[in-house]
Amino acid sequence: MMTETRLFTGYGRGLFMPSNHNYDKEVDVLVLGSGAGAMTSALVARTEGASDVLVVEKSDRYGGTSSMSGGGIWIPNSHYARAEGVNDSADEALQYMKSVIGDEVSEERMRTYVEKAPEMLEYMANNTRLVYETVPYSDYYPEKPGGKEGHRTHQPAPMSARHLGKDFPALREQPPQVMVAGKFTMTMKEGRMFLTQAKGWMWVAILMALRYYLDIPGRIQGKRSRRLTMGNALMGRLRWSMKEKGIDLWLNAPFKELIEEDGVVTGAIIEKDGKPIKVHAKKGVIVGVGGFEHNQAMREKYLPQPTNPEWSGSQINNTGDGHIAGEKVGARFEQMNHAWWAPSVKIPGWDRPFVIFAERSLPGLVIVNKNGKRFQNEAAPYLESGLAFYEAQSDEQPEVPGYVVFDAVFRKKFPFGPIAPGYSMPDNKLSKRVWAVLQKADTLEELAEKVGIDKDGLLETVKRNNEFVKTGKDEDFHRGESYYDRYYGDQGTKPNPCIAPIAEGPFYALPIYPGDIGTKGGMLTDINGQVVNNDGNVIPGLYAVGNAASSVMGSKYPGAGATLGPAMTFGYLAAKHMLTSDSK
Repeated sequence: MMTETRLFTGYGRGLFMPSNHNYDKEVDVLVLGSGAGAMTSALVARTEGASDVLVVEKSDRYGGTSSMSGGGIWIPNSHYARAEGVNDSADEALQYMKSVIGDEVSEERMRTYVEKAPEMLEYMANNTRLVYETVPYSDYYPEKPGGKEGHRTHQPAPMSARHLGKDFPALREQPPQVMVAGKFTMTMKEGRMFLTQAKGWMWVAILMALRYYLDIPGRIQGKRSRRLTMGNALMGRLRWSMKEKGIDLWLNAPFKELIEEDGVVTGAIIEKDGKPIKVHAKKGVIVGVGGFEHNQAMREKYLPQPTNPEWSGSQINNTGDGHIAGEKVGARFEQMNHAWWAPSVKIPGWDRPFVIFAERSLPGLVIVNKNGKRFQNEAAPYLESGLAFYEAQSDEQPEVPGYVVFDAVFRKKFPFGPIAPGYSMPDNKLSKRVWAVLQKADTLEELAEKVGIDKDGLLETVKRNNEFVKTGKDEDFHRGESYYDRYYGDQGTKPNPCIAPIAEGPFYALPIYPGDIGTKGGMLTDINGQVVNNDGNVIPGLYAVGNAASSVMGSKYPGAGATLGPAMTFGYLAAKHMLTSDSK
């Protein structure tokens, strides 16, 4: 007697059909999505013996938001760090996570992460083309118990796009904000040099330009650099590895529905060439299709208000597809009201906003609300900075949007989002689109009137900032006190590299929003990446990774790479589990 197969639809109604004879394709492992967690799970599954692994991607570009990111992974006590003599341990990392996250996430999941993440990274180094190195990038709260001032975050080693061949154009591009002059790619270390104008930065820039222009074959092909760094290096290396291991990748192939047989997820319906393809996954399905940040209805349902997908720096195809499908098979969801917050600047007519990760640490600016008052430590970790917009939001004290205010000295010396430093891009070279949001005035009073900020409030805020310069102490929000704050500060500014006078006209103001780089909420998973239902039991055959899963970091952000690190680690564990256990 044949079992019944239920196809879960967006309307919650099921279509029943006989199994075993209705599938159009059969694979061992089906991976939905092509970000870091998804590709890692595919590579591990293939390495562990799966003969047929299929990765499907909704759009015409692979790499997801991972390819647009810095590519960093937060992995304490890695083999890379140990080789450099870094003193760290899983116990210290767990202590730190618990001190930051508290009881939002089970200790079992946190311990699994700190113990298995280094294992994953070494496994990938030994079995794929993935290469990383540690960087002296501080934990976001290094003063917390177990915190460190560097070498838990890792950056991917650059690679040449030549290894990707004809698959290079389909690698999702990096946003211009993580490139120099919009075309020279850079590593995380190089980015810090440019932002803070550290010693030797001009020589690095010259070498970067020479490398770009002397790549004659690359310039014949187009403007895009063939030196892949950051998220493009990560996803390029994973795709290179997939090619070598013979793993299929379908582009323009969105998944539509999960298929369930007697309580077990056995496959999914994929749309390919406009036709539904029923794919049977013998070992299981891994959902790695990202969050719901570009689904306005879901944002309004779950996230703080006001909210807008146009403020999000993630790729636009993250519309909650995995969440919708998971809900229909009874998945339990957690952290749905949280996101990976990061302030952003939106320029009219540009595809995506500029996410402001580091520039807020530079001295000579303040972020104020309509009342002209500061409401945050501008140099704080970007999740904390983004969340601050909502924490004090009210009709009496509107924080959205906020306004970045700086003077002529800052404008000449430093970049901010889409605005390059004045020494390289003076005001008369800025585009009309930038001037559509950037305001300029000879005095702070005139600037406040132009923007619609309370004049007295702004004058008092700037006066207080300038008083803090003398002592180096921000008595209101403690800017520059943390080692992390100072990491991207101007080392030539004393005594506090994050605070300088705002005194020399003309003055500038730019609206800034509570953006994000993805949502945190998703399907709750166990330590093997298996999705858990509302009764606390696993759903056989179904796994979730990345932002399709509830974050092991809870509502917090312990360090750079705390998104990609868990995505890859639980992708690794999911693939291992489905290949070595009778999970179905």
